[in-house]
Amino acid sequence: MAKNILILGGGTGGSIVANILARSLSPQEATITVITASPQHIYQPYQLYIPFGYQDPRKIARSERSLLHRRVALVVDPVEALDIKNQTVVCRSHKSYPYDYLVIATGSTVDEQQIPGFKEGADHFYTPEAAFVLYEKLQNFNGGTIVVGIGGLPYKCPVAPIEFTFMLEEFLTKKAIRQQSEIIYTFPLNDVFNIKTAADYIKADFDKRNIKTELFFNLSEIHPEKKIAESIEGTELSYDLLVMTPPHKGATFLRGHEIADADGWVQTDRHSLKVAQLENVWSLGDTTNLPISKAGSTAHFQAPVIAKQICAAIRKETVDPEKVKYNGHVACFIESGYGKATMLDFDYEHPPQPPPPTEFIHFQKLALNKFYWYLIPKALI
Repeated sequence: MAKNILILGGGTGGSIVANILARSLSPQEATITVITASPQHIYQPYQLYIPFGYQDPRKIARSERSLLHRRVALVVDPVEALDIKNQTVVCRSHKSYPYDYLVIATGSTVDEQQIPGFKEGADHFYTPEAAFVLYEKLQNFNGGTIVVGIGGLPYKCPVAPIEFTFMLEEFLTKKAIRQQSEIIYTFPLNDVFNIKTAADYIKADFDKRNIKTELFFNLSEIHPEKKIAESIEGTELSYDLLVMTPPHKGATFLRGHEIADADGWVQTDRHSLKVAQLENVWSLGDTTNLPISKAGSTAHFQAPVIAKQICAAIRKETVDPEKVKYNGHVACFIESGYGKATMLDFDYEHPPQPPPPTEFIHFQKLALNKFYWYLIPKALI
C-alpha cells in the first residue's frame, strides 16, 4: 500500500523535496502532498532589490502549482495543528491529513508586533509590501541619518541587511546626497556579523565607505514621534530613516509545540535533519533550530538529504549514514554595490573565506535570480 508523504510548506525547501520524491518514487510506493498557506511561491531574494527600484514587487512570485511535478498534490490551506501521536495534520478548513512521513518546511515569518513602535517607526524589505514602501521613502530621501540594523536574532538571510547597507551607500552616492547622509549599522552582538571571517571583510569595507557601526545594540523599543531607536543596553540612536530587520518566528502552529520552542523553531538533528528523535519526521530551511543561516541555499542543500532518507525508509533499504548526512553547507552571495559581489561558502567544519568582490560574482548572482524558477524549486540542480 502506498505511503502518505506530507510536506508542510511550499517554499524552496518543500518544493525541492516534493519534486525529488516525485521523480524517485512510483505511485505504488507513495503519494506526495504539499500543504501550503498560499498558492504563490515568492522568490524572497528579489525583495532586497525592490527598495532601490531594481525589481518590480509584482513580478517576484509564481504559481506554486507550476513548480511542482504533476504527481505532487497541492493543498492550499494553512496548517492549524500538528498531532505527532496520531500522525495527523489539521488545516484551517478543519480537514485532516494523515501521514506516514512528514517534512516540515514552513519557513519563518516576521513579527513586527514584538517590539513596541516597530510597525509605526521602522521600515524593512522582508515582505514585498514593506519593500515597496521603503522604495517610496528612499526616492524622497534627501539626506540625513539612516540607521540600518537587526531587530532580533535569528532572522532569515543573515547577509541581506549587509547587502542592503552596501547597496544603500551606492544609492546615496549616485543620488549625490552621500555627503549629506550618515549610515549607521547596528548588530546585537559584539561584531558586525556572527561569523568572524565574514565580519572582518564587512568591517573593512564599512570603514572604506565611512559606514559607522553600533554593536551590542539589542533593539527594545522605537519611538516614532521622536525618531529614536532604543536598545536594551540603554543606547539611543536618532534617525531620519530606520531600516530594521524585524524579529522572526516560526509558523504559528509550531510555537510552543512539543517538537519546537516558544518561537516555533523545530528541534532538528544537525546531520540527519530528523525532528525531536522521531524516525518519520524531518525539518529543513528556516523552520529548524539549527545555528546556521536561515536561507534558501540552506534548504537547497538539505532537501536531497531528507528525500534520500524517505526513499530508503519506504523501500526498507539500509543506507550508510555518511551518505545521507547534511554537513552544514550554505552558500550566500553578498551584493557589494557598484556592480560587484562576493560570496560566503561554508559548512559546519569550514568557515567562509569571502573573495574580493568582482563583477563576475555579481553576474553569477543575477544569473541565479533569473534561472531560479527553472532550476532550483524543480530540483534540477
